[in-house]
Amino acid sequence: MVGGTRFVGRHVVEAALQRGHEVTLLHRGQTNADLFPGVEHILADRNDGLAELSGRTFDATVDVCAYFPRQVRSLHAALGDGAGHYLYVSSVSAYAEPLPVNYVETAALATLEDPDTDVVTDTTYGGLKAVSEQLATELFGSATLLVRPTYVVGPDDYTWRFPYWVSRIAAGGDVLAPGPADDPAQVIDVRDQGDWMVRLLENGTSGAFHSVSPAPPFSWGDLLEAIAAAVAPPGTTLVWVDPDWLRDRDLDDTAFPLWAGGVPEATFSAANPAKAYAAGLSPRPLADTIRDTLAWAKAQDGPTAATGLNPGLEAELINSWRAT
Repeated sequence: MVGGTRFVGRHVVEAALQRGHEVTLLHRGQTNADLFPGVEHILADRNDGLAELSGRTFDATVDVCAYFPRQVRSLHAALGDGAGHYLYVSSVSAYAEPLPVNYVETAALATLEDPDTDVVTDTTYGGLKAVSEQLATELFGSATLLVRPTYVVGPDDYTWRFPYWVSRIAAGGDVLAPGPADDPAQVIDVRDQGDWMVRLLENGTSGAFHSVSPAPPFSWGDLLEAIAAAVAPPGTTLVWVDPDWLRDRDLDDTAFPLWAGGVPEATFSAANPAKAYAAGLSPRPLADTIRDTLAWAKAQDGPTAATGLNPGLEAELINSWRAT
């Protein structure tokens, strides 16, 4: 397990242990290093070389944190065939825009002007994932397994993107909802994804799969309304605000996590999940994910990432919007 102590990787490890597998974690030891005390931990920074893996052999390798092709290459250089069945967690951002609604795994992938770039930005992230996918299949072979999620949500979400909305709507009152409400939206519960990934490896599955839920059509408005239905107190109101009006005020997905910004071509969250469902992905009810996320968020000392609006600015924006 390359990674394994934060969110996505953590839940893969938990699923693997629950299903009786022996797990080795390769990580830097900087986050949640005390997790899984009965599991082998190899402390190393993949960017500084992976001599610690020399001569090791595994049935499968799960890589949740390769952002650059060089990281895929160095992992292969260290393990070679000893990696076993290689699973790379990619992203639906790996696709080229524009994307049709209900697109499938054979849609065209993004490209990079500079495949050797060492900087992750909004414009390079998808291309880096696409190039890393292609390199992984080239190096680790045709049995390589590629998992492409949209937004992964649920307990232990240190990004606080989904927990922000769950916590904010659970607090009630007037909630600023950035439009348009009909933008596509998809999420996947981290626990469902983790269990499914382990079972894919057990079954020797290869190829690319969308890790998304639900199937289109499902909208941004549907998502926020589902959160409200699950956790909002009486009197809660979603105040929908025009996206152009918000962008004119320099507000983006930092203020509104998970928001597509009202960009017409932002259809990444309209992926077809049929192939994944046929391969065993079985998402739990969204309401369960919402309630479990809220319970986790309440147990934390506070957000671990600065995201979302502060209450004063939110109220000011709502009043200004209503005045127009």
